[in-house]
Amino acid sequence: MAAKEFIVAIELGSSKMTGIAGQKNLDGSITVLGVVKEDSSSFIRKGYVYNIDKTAQCLTNIIKKLENLLKTEILQVYVGVGGQSIRSVRNVIAKDLPADTRITQDMIIELMDANRNMKYQDQEILDAAVQEYKVDSQYQLDPVGIQASHLEGNFLNILQRTSFYRNLNKCFEVAGINVAEMYLAPLALADAVLTEAEKRSGCALVDIGSDTTTVSVYSKNILRHLAVIPLGSNNITKDIATLQMEECDAEKMKLKYASAYTDNNDIDNNLKYSIDPERQVESRKFIEIVEGRLEEIIENVWYQIPSDYYDKLLGGIIITGGGSNMSNIEQAFMNHTHVDKIRTAKFVTHTINATQEDVKAKDGKMNTVLGLLAKGDMNCAGNAVSDDLFGNTKKESTPHPATDQRQARQASEIPAGVIRTEAEKQKAEEERRRQQEEEDRARQEEERIKQEEEARIRKENSKWNKFKKGALKFVKGMVEEEE
Repeated sequence: MAAKEFIVAIELGSSKMTGIAGQKNLDGSITVLGVVKEDSSSFIRKGYVYNIDKTAQCLTNIIKKLENLLKTEILQVYVGVGGQSIRSVRNVIAKDLPADTRITQDMIIELMDANRNMKYQDQEILDAAVQEYKVDSQYQLDPVGIQASHLEGNFLNILQRTSFYRNLNKCFEVAGINVAEMYLAPLALADAVLTEAEKRSGCALVDIGSDTTTVSVYSKNILRHLAVIPLGSNNITKDIATLQMEECDAEKMKLKYASAYTDNNDIDNNLKYSIDPERQVESRKFIEIVEGRLEEIIENVWYQIPSDYYDKLLGGIIITGGGSNMSNIEQAFMNHTHVDKIRTAKFVTHTINATQEDVKAKDGKMNTVLGLLAKGDMNCAGNAVSDDLFGNTKKESTPHPATDQRQARQASEIPAGVIRTEAEKQKAEEERRRQQEEEDRARQEEERIKQEEEARIRKENSKWNKFKKGALKFVKGMVEEEE
């Protein structure tokens, strides 16, 4: 069987790890070829990989299952990066220029590189979003060609703990899986569910996951703030479990009875919800627990939105993720944030062709991994594989073109949302060091030539001086003899 062309994306969630394969069609739509999910709750918490071996094994399982499903070898994958430790920090890089200096693209790249090379204690810069440039006293999005004596770059740096970043890279190294590209998951999600009008007019995207809730604020098509709250729908489940039940029963009750908002007049004090045939719980107590935790999540979301954007969210608040499926979720957000424009993004804006029930459900749970799939632009397929009589997977020996690996990119060459892997960073650092060494050698050679030239001139001057002195002495002697 000839190898297909497809893209593979993997999302490392706190409850499930999801692998997806799909083909991009000429009309811009995406056909999903396969979806594989594995439980990850025992080794990933709040988006943080804390058991490398178990995570690597889970990644291997997903790749093997997808290869069996597709009958094709997978050479590389796209990976989404998220989790509790991700946060945004504003940074300003300034440069004074001679009067009336025309700003060039090289100057902008220099600012971007200087920002990317900033060091934060125990933190790794995953991405740097340009906010705007200050040219003298005016703000510009594209300052190239403008004359000025002062230039400032305003950046939003997305950080993650260095240990988290290294653990994630190590998982794929241990599993022996090539990473085509790492992508900042919240940005991939935003591009998949937000409209251009919402990003332009200002909005807040709230992704309610199992262990975390991610808040992304956009204005004028630019990411202005990113934060991850260590609270999610699992917290509601755990609170329900305090009503003397197992978490598995609490999860079932949450899915069956939980509402984000219930009017007090609609609560029946005599009504009870069944846990099982023998046990029940008072509806009012259940409702208070659910709404109490959800109120805390919403208040934390609102607290994370910078105050200078409170009146700039003309696009409103967009809710997504598995936690967005709770009934009356929009009303609850409206009550606690006083933002009138609220919508729930149940599915991505791309046209998706799929037969898989997980995708067809359109419940917000697949939005991030579909967004990652849409970002892929390199073929992940290798040789065709087949099963022998004993059910073992055999890879065909037919050679195939080498994986379309990109060269190591410098900071200014990285597209928005893309995260360099540790290997790519090392390559880029080696390339930077090599260029620096070449520049140092060239400078040393130039200095050597300059010193030799100066020595030669001094020597010639010395000979000329001796000649002049000798000539003067000779002339003086001749004059004295005549006298």
